[in-house]
Amino acid sequence: MGPFFPRQECSFALNRNNSFSLSIALAAILLLLACVAQAQQGEVNIEPRLNPNPSPSAPFRVDVDLVLVPVSVTDAMNRPVTALQKQDFSLFEEEKPQEIRYFFEDEQPLSIAVLLDVSKSMIDKIDVERAALENFFNNANSQDEYFAITFSDRPRLIASATSNLEDIQRHLTLAEPGGPTAMLDAIYMAEDQLRTAKFKRRAIVIFSDGGDNVSHHSYKEIKGLVRERDVEVYAIGLFQTAPFGTIEEKLGKMWLSQITDCTGGRTVAIQNRMKVSEAAGAVSREIRSQYVLGYRPAVRDGKWRKIKIRVASALAAPPLRVSYKQGYISLEK
Repeated sequence: MGPFFPRQECSFALNRNNSFSLSIALAAILLLLACVAQAQQGEVNIEPRLNPNPSPSAPFRVDVDLVLVPVSVTDAMNRPVTALQKQDFSLFEEEKPQEIRYFFEDEQPLSIAVLLDVSKSMIDKIDVERAALENFFNNANSQDEYFAITFSDRPRLIASATSNLEDIQRHLTLAEPGGPTAMLDAIYMAEDQLRTAKFKRRAIVIFSDGGDNVSHHSYKEIKGLVRERDVEVYAIGLFQTAPFGTIEEKLGKMWLSQITDCTGGRTVAIQNRMKVSEAAGAVSREIRSQYVLGYRPAVRDGKWRKIKIRVASALAAPPLRVSYKQGYISLEK
């Protein structure tokens, strides 16, 4: 027999027994509703506050109690300096010295977006660019993942999430230089592609003579984008010696340097074409030769915190160049 529900008559004429039965039914319904409400209250969970833009695979990692800072060290010949120890480094946050609690060398595979300039200004430099890319790959890790983008009037994705280096080189061999330069748009596309990257460590490497004269994205926008993202940007600049370079190329050199430096990467400015391929190999080795320093910040206020790192070691003669991201946004308590 199915469940019994008290019958509601239009006249509401109920005898004593029906009134008693209705009272019991109403009480049962109220009790049931109370149980449901209590169960629903028990299902409410208070979750911890999360970063609205989480980046669990970022090379610059920050959690509530720990900051990890990737650091590259090169000598005056642009060669990576290896075999340094924790005591060779000094780390400061907002000018206050920090205890380096964690120290290791990061040799994991990378996801790298390679940006290749094929605009009109590269007509007489395209062979140099091809040779530089080849030497960059010759110093790569066979496990690395690559995205490849060419750019002239607009960026074009020619390879996505691949380790097939020959395919990337073939596309560059077939490319015919021409048109204006949309370098900033290419950086934007690279950042977007690396969102789906396989590996934790991510980098963008730009081969260009600098300059931009057609991008939809502004320099200010792109600099703000790379500053907030955890992708290191490097550039190998084939710059013309003044006064032969164009206004775009002169601005491009400055723009590239400011964009790369704020990410922990750098721009290698080359004027002698014979040195471009060598510089590409050095950058490839540098990306893969990083130290990671870890410390526990004393202040967590949700603001931008400046970092400074110094290196002094008997193992390497000065001057040394230290590349790292020079700050982060701390998480509030």
